[in-house]
Amino acid sequence: MTVLITGAAGFIGMSCAAALLARGDEVVGIDNLNAYYDPALKRARLDRLAEHARFRFEKIDVADAAAVARIVNGLPDGSAVLHLAAQAGVRYSLENPGAYVETNVRGQLSVLEAVRHHGGIRHLAYASSSSVYGGNTKMPFAAGDRVDRPISLYAATKRSAELMSWCYAHLYGLPQTGLRYFTVYGPWGRPDMSAFIFARAILSGAPIPVFNHGDMRRDFTFIDDIVAGTLAALDRTPGMETGSADNGAPPHRLYNLGNNRPEHLMDFIGEIEKACGRKAILEMKPMQPGDVKETCADIEASARDLGFSPKTTIAEGVPRFVAWFRDYHGI
Repeated sequence: MTVLITGAAGFIGMSCAAALLARGDEVVGIDNLNAYYDPALKRARLDRLAEHARFRFEKIDVADAAAVARIVNGLPDGSAVLHLAAQAGVRYSLENPGAYVETNVRGQLSVLEAVRHHGGIRHLAYASSSSVYGGNTKMPFAAGDRVDRPISLYAATKRSAELMSWCYAHLYGLPQTGLRYFTVYGPWGRPDMSAFIFARAILSGAPIPVFNHGDMRRDFTFIDDIVAGTLAALDRTPGMETGSADNGAPPHRLYNLGNNRPEHLMDFIGEIEKACGRKAILEMKPMQPGDVKETCADIEASARDLGFSPKTTIAEGVPRFVAWFRDYHGI
């Protein structure tokens, strides 16, 4: 199978591409290599993929509809698209809201239109986020919960993408799956994510900003578990499932991919301290605008339909991340 991955130089994009290549698929990757964080890390990820003869990369902005259409039009019938390109980060959406609309909304439309006009794409799977649940207090978050009260623009753009995809599934019968990721961490992660920020601060002796004075819980999910769930979703085309009885509903599914085991933030920091062999300097801060106190994924549907079964605890995953961090930075 040929798979187009948007955001192929990203954390999840590179990890999924590597897994697809390892199982024998052809992968076409696109990414704009923007400077939201150090492009050198993105290029290093691409260097790992470039070792495979079945990987091809083009530098393209997902919001460039003509460029995306050109790439999609070149895919053979029966290909799949894994749309992971996005402007990430809740807090940065307060500083640069336009970037989120450009990439997360216009980019989603570019991909949808290109796939629609191709006519032979088997399945479009795309990244959403646990942020769409906003300030919901019912735990765990289930895919059927109300999600019309986002508390950050980032969340609003990800929910907008879900609605656009549902619309295209309804209008054109375009098979799609949206994946709501929960706090992904692991080797090759983004520098704006908590594990990266904490490890860098601890190893350099700098203070760690701890929001809401540490009174937070997150469903930290290791990258290997996310990749397994994502590929399982990509392989299962909505509307084509054995014994499917969707009663005429559009071929669009939404799944949570999370660890289903929320951890206290201070426990997560403690695991990083142990892996680094140093104590953290804690700088307690109030809750940040757009942030939430707790996340927890209801994964009943993803376990049932995708066989999703996250296995990696923070006691196992954090040392693996810190080992990569030390190696990558030569510490």
